[in-house]
Amino acid sequence: MDVELIGLTKRYGAAIAVDAIDLKVPSGAYCCLLGPSGCGKTTTLRMIGGHERATAGDVVIGPRAVGDAAPAARGTAMMFQSYALFPHLDARDNVAFSLRMRGVGKAERRAKAMAMLDLVQMGHLAGRLPAQLSGGQQQRVALARALVTGPKVLLLDEPLSALDPFLRVRMRVELKRIQTELGLTFIHVTHSQEEAMALSDLVVVMNAGRIEQAADPRTVFERPATAFVAQFIGGHNVIRLAQGLIAVRADRMRLGEEAGPEARPARVVAVEYQGTSVHVGLDADGLERAPDSPAALTAVLSDAAFAARPLRPGDTVPVGWDAAAAHRLDA
Repeated sequence: MDVELIGLTKRYGAAIAVDAIDLKVPSGAYCCLLGPSGCGKTTTLRMIGGHERATAGDVVIGPRAVGDAAPAARGTAMMFQSYALFPHLDARDNVAFSLRMRGVGKAERRAKAMAMLDLVQMGHLAGRLPAQLSGGQQQRVALARALVTGPKVLLLDEPLSALDPFLRVRMRVELKRIQTELGLTFIHVTHSQEEAMALSDLVVVMNAGRIEQAADPRTVFERPATAFVAQFIGGHNVIRLAQGLIAVRADRMRLGEEAGPEARPARVVAVEYQGTSVHVGLDADGLERAPDSPAALTAVLSDAAFAARPLRPGDTVPVGWDAAAAHRLDA
């Protein structure tokens, strides 16, 4: 089901948490709201689900505006960051609980709960209490509980943040599989660029309550709309030239003899080995460092290229880029 936000605004007194945003999420899409803490992404999610009342604007889900509708009347379900499983109920009864509250008979609700647990590959642990489950298993139970009522839109508030890195990658695959299999619209809040790129059909980058860019992951990465997007998504150098701001991907920077006619001297300030690649931090005359960055520029070299011509902090090396690699940014 389509989800559309029209001039959606949330104020807390004089503070604006979400500033008149417009967005359309197509039916069946996996959308990630991405941005730093305090950018408004979770508040936006809660307004979609009816857990936070909008100050202005509207939320349209499918054919109708739902701005005044209760959460249960919106066709949405929310999977919270904390999972919030009932400790005294086993996995099956946790999943069935919302059906019980709706008056569904015992046999039917247990059958539906087991079907959802099977979908998330937890049917064999249906009789276990939450304390007997790992974090990843609890997350699957929480996901099954959110899905059991048959929502058209699933809202996920940083559902992977409590998992270790290995399990987080595994659960990303599972989330995408389930979303594709069910054909639901997923709206997922995250502060992880990697997570958003891996999961989404639509990435919505937020900053200070506004949407900086909304596009597919490849477009956001290849053609960031603003300096904020280029820096937050990562992998880009934001460079101020006489004619304006440009972004150049770090893996398209050129060092040494390959730097080209526009090369400028730069001092190596950091070298980080990343396995398949090496990240080289550089300070160059006339280029300002980005906020919180140890260097003005970053060049990503393959491990083989770096091994052939190693660099150390303190070395001076020419740095440049092809004109075709530069992407002009909005002011």
